[in-house]
Amino acid sequence: MKRPMKKILIWSSAALALIVVLSGSYVWYMYHSVEKTVAQMYEPPVKPVYVSRDPEVKSKVKTKVEEAAVQKLDNREPFNVLVLGVDQRPNDRGRSDTMIVLTVNPAKQSILMFNIPRDSRTEIIGRGSVDKINHAYAFGGVEMSLQTVENFLDYPIDYYIKVNMEGFARLIDLIGGVKVDNPFAFNYGGHEFKQGKLSLNGSEALLYSRMRFDDPKGDLGRNARQRAILQEVMKSAMNVSNVTRIQDLLNEVGDSVKTDITFEHMKKFVMEYRPAINRIDTVEIEGSGKKIGGIWYYIVTDAERTRIHNMIKDHMTTAIRT
Repeated sequence: MKRPMKKILIWSSAALALIVVLSGSYVWYMYHSVEKTVAQMYEPPVKPVYVSRDPEVKSKVKTKVEEAAVQKLDNREPFNVLVLGVDQRPNDRGRSDTMIVLTVNPAKQSILMFNIPRDSRTEIIGRGSVDKINHAYAFGGVEMSLQTVENFLDYPIDYYIKVNMEGFARLIDLIGGVKVDNPFAFNYGGHEFKQGKLSLNGSEALLYSRMRFDDPKGDLGRNARQRAILQEVMKSAMNVSNVTRIQDLLNEVGDSVKTDITFEHMKKFVMEYRPAINRIDTVEIEGSGKKIGGIWYYIVTDAERTRIHNMIKDHMTTAIRT
C-alpha cells in the first residue's frame, strides 16, 4: 500500500487545489498554477508500509502493495487519511493539536471520521516509551506520528495531510467563515460563544475548536466541535467558484499544508471519488481519564481499540455491488 489528516482534509484543503481543474471554464494556464501549488504541498512518503496484527488486514495490505497504484485508483478502492493539525512555533516543531482519521469508501458512498484524543496514552513507536499520542509529533514529526497512530489502531494509514493551525484560521476567513450549532455557552480566549447557531470567522473558529476544560465532555466535546467545523470547511471549499477567491485559497493551502498525496492522485480522488460520497459518519473513541505519575492521560482500553479497528476494517471493505 502506498504510504501517505486540515484540521483540513482531502476534500477541503488538498482537494481545493483541484476545483480549478474540474471546471472547463478556466483557461489552461490556471491548470499549471494549481499543479505548481500542489507541488509545493507535496512531501514524499516518510515510512514503510505498516503490517497489521490482524491477519485479514495484513493479507489485504500485501495484495495492495503488489498492485499498481494506477490500477487501485481506477478500481476506486477505499483509502484512509491521517490529518494532523499542528501548532508550529519558532525553533520548535510543535505538537499535533489535532489528529483526525478519515476512511473514504466510494462503494459505500461515505466517509468515516473520528478524532484520536490527543491525551491518549499509548506506545510512541520509534521512541521506546509510553506517552500522550500527540507527543509523537514533537518527538519525531510526521513519521513518528504515523507509526504511532498505525500501532494504536492496528491499521495502516494510506496518506497524511499536515496543516498549520494558523493557516487553517486564515483559510476559514477566505471561504467566508463557518456556521456551527453550539450546544452550550462558554467563554474562551477572551471571546464569548453563545448557545445556538453561530457564524464564526477564522480566529473564532480556532478558539471554538480548542476549548476543552470548560466542556462537560472534556476532550470528547472538543473533538465534536472540531469535526463540526471540519465538515463546514469541506462543504464550503467544494462550493467555491469565484476565480479570484480560488487563487487566494490556493496561496493559503500552499503555505499551510503538507501532504504525500500527489497531484495525479488528487485529481483521481476529486473526479472519481468525490461524486460518489454523500454522507459523513462520525464516531468517538471512548475512554476514561486517569493520572499516572502526576500526569493526566486518556486511557483507551484494548477492547475499545479493537472496536475502532473493526469499524475501520469494515468501512474499508468494498461494498458488494448488485
